[in-house]
Amino acid sequence: MIRDPAAECAAPEDRARRQGERLASLVDRLLDAGGLAGERLRAAGVAAGRDVAPSGLAGPSGLAGLSGLPTTSKADLWAAYPFGMLAVARSEVVAVHGSSGTGGRPTLVAYTRADLELWAEVCARALAAAGAEPGSLVHNAYGYGLFTGGLGIHQGAIALGATVLPMSGGMTARQVRMIADLRPQILTCTPSYAVQLGEAIRAAGVDATSLRAGVFGAEPWSEALRRQIEELLELRALDIYGLSEVIGPGVAAECLEQRGLHVNEDHFLVEAIDPESGAPVPDGTPGELVFTTVTKQALPLLRYRTGDIASLDRAPCPCGRTLVRMSKVLGRRDDMLVIRGVNVYPSEVEAVLLADPRLGPNYQLVVDRRAPGARLVVVCELAPGVDAAAGLTADLGGALRERLGLGAEVVARPAGGLPRPEGGKAVRVSNWDAGAPPLPGIE
Repeated sequence: MIRDPAAECAAPEDRARRQGERLASLVDRLLDAGGLAGERLRAAGVAAGRDVAPSGLAGPSGLAGLSGLPTTSKADLWAAYPFGMLAVARSEVVAVHGSSGTGGRPTLVAYTRADLELWAEVCARALAAAGAEPGSLVHNAYGYGLFTGGLGIHQGAIALGATVLPMSGGMTARQVRMIADLRPQILTCTPSYAVQLGEAIRAAGVDATSLRAGVFGAEPWSEALRRQIEELLELRALDIYGLSEVIGPGVAAECLEQRGLHVNEDHFLVEAIDPESGAPVPDGTPGELVFTTVTKQALPLLRYRTGDIASLDRAPCPCGRTLVRMSKVLGRRDDMLVIRGVNVYPSEVEAVLLADPRLGPNYQLVVDRRAPGARLVVVCELAPGVDAAAGLTADLGGALRERLGLGAEVVARPAGGLPRPEGGKAVRVSNWDAGAPPLPGIE
């Protein structure tokens, strides 16, 4: 099902023309608002939207001129906390959401009524891409609250005409009972909580065959974890991407082809840049994702640097959508671990662990920084029914050395031996600087 064929299947040249018009309008709005973005645009020599995207400048390969504009960062949002970057009157703000920040200070994002409608629309597109349709039952186990996950999917399901069950996170036994009793077709939650639900469903002997697809996001996850989830829940596991600063979940989402996440680029212009130089990288090359919100009202962002690393693909998708696709997020610029001079993304470790059938999908990385040369401890969990695995730690140590180019200590725990997230994002990395170890049994 394609929610909006005119937007999602548009000819590239038609979409580029519309993007150019919307970018010009955004630049005019930012200049009129007179805030930080407007000041930076004027400093860059931009006096009006027509200076950025004049008629004929936009082409099928993208928007010439966009890459030369100033960027925005999370530090800018923190500096303007709480409402310093509003582009509308305070009276037009009808909702505020946010994500976690340093020192307990969140990154706050304001929404107008039109912004909430936009958010619902892109989430409806994501659910439709997963096969949901009017009347489908969506079991929504994303958290509700300041975090944007639960409410975005909730409103998207309503916009689609589906039936939404607002379970929120946690209370796993109740979640299992609702799946057994109401027999939903679509499950939405974080991928780590999908694993926990799948394990609980299997342990309870519940029939969950009504589930056809799951829309799992809010944390990076690998193809290996996709296979684990699909085996546990017997559904199609699909990725969804978003961040509060841009709109929330629904910025991009996979279709049932599972060939990358379709970016809703009629609303969000996307670039991939070199994280260090800021220069554009070719399609297919991993780079830092940068988004421009051309239709958002309350907090429109020009070239927002997300810190997320992924690649872009503009080849047509068999589903019929012509939207650019982004890969799964490979990691974050600020989540990259530097271990004895070697750059390591947690996703690389995950790929090794989940390729071993003797292991379950849960793991944790402990970076021991008590000595000058950091030590990486990989704590994994045996699969159910595996009591002991002879040679496991040696095998994994060798595989990790081959993949990462450095040695890592491997600690294997019995099934169920690692803490489970109750509906929220999984914390995969712990730093050990002093005091007791973050996990018992690590020396």
